[in-house]
Amino acid sequence: MFQSLPAPAADPILHVMMMYREDTRAEKVDLGLGVYKDPQGATPVMRAVKAAEQRLVDEQDTKSYTTLSGDPAFRAAVAGLVLGDAVPAARLAGSTTTGGTAGVKLGMDLIHAASPGSTIWISTPTWPNHYALAKAASTAFKTYRYYDAETGTIDRAGMWADLDAAQPGDVLLLHGCCHNPTGADLSADDWAAVAAFCQAKGVMPFIDIAYQGFGDGLDEDAAGLRTLARQMERMIVVSSASKNFGLYRDRAGCCLVICPEGERALVQGTLEVLNRQSISFPPDHGARVVTEILSDPALRAQWDDELTEMRDRMNRLRRLLATALRDACGSDRFGFLADQRGMFSILGGSEAQITRLREEFGVYIVGGGRLNMAGLTEQSIPRVAKAIATVL
Repeated sequence: MFQSLPAPAADPILHVMMMYREDTRAEKVDLGLGVYKDPQGATPVMRAVKAAEQRLVDEQDTKSYTTLSGDPAFRAAVAGLVLGDAVPAARLAGSTTTGGTAGVKLGMDLIHAASPGSTIWISTPTWPNHYALAKAASTAFKTYRYYDAETGTIDRAGMWADLDAAQPGDVLLLHGCCHNPTGADLSADDWAAVAAFCQAKGVMPFIDIAYQGFGDGLDEDAAGLRTLARQMERMIVVSSASKNFGLYRDRAGCCLVICPEGERALVQGTLEVLNRQSISFPPDHGARVVTEILSDPALRAQWDDELTEMRDRMNRLRRLLATALRDACGSDRFGFLADQRGMFSILGGSEAQITRLREEFGVYIVGGGRLNMAGLTEQSIPRVAKAIATVL
């Protein structure tokens, strides 16, 4: 039976991780793996998370199941963090999910169950798993242009030209902030234009926000999707706690569905049926940690301070790398790096150039030139800039 399985294609990011681990050079630099790293190259457990976990150890008295959609307190806490007061609770259905990945899959499964003929419009480039998840959900998808590699900014003309083909009932997938992999985010005017477009076209927005707090601030990073939420009758929002709470391996995510109050019970029930068919009950530990932090003023303030430190460090590394590249290249062609936000940016480069960066200089980035700013240190930036200037 199993011998007839088609061989799966190697995941390009995991392949880069493997090669990095096998490299014995002390000066190697990992800019491929998409996790936050501190100046020592570690991905630490946040202090607020440790405190919340200790509280759970001391006070939690059961590990029994919650509900088919997880703990309602977690959904309410995430809704407050992401949506603020943009949508009343009576219009919100939702579920705890196994990280943001499962949240996106659950949202796409819901779309397929409700409207099998709908097409999801996905930016190119995007997080590659968006395409794979759409295929797994048996949902049709098309792509729209998003990024202008020459300027390091959004290709607005291409984006709107492509989206003009969207039909009523289609879905527009957008990154809430810190676009992965480009770092180029929609402006306030862009979000207003998206709202007008979706209303005029009868298109439903689907927002994947995996990096809230990594761009300009918690509220600033959610401002665009809140603009949409206030105006749209229906909308899906998926939030991940992997990055901003550092809960990578604990897989805490949330899928929120905005809908008319009269549809809420039906949507909620459908989400729970979809969960029952795949995971039954969502995991709770990471979600419980998030709930503890967001519901306790002292823990929330501590977490916010830690998140601010992480964000400020990444933005500082961006500016330092842009300056070092200006000096190394004798031009400002990489100046866009300082203006972008989040962990990622795209440098471009052919496969041969990416290979040369890795083999000759020990600089590991993903194919297409995506690099993780959090993998840099102030000490490694001059060496990385020199390598990039030499190869690209």
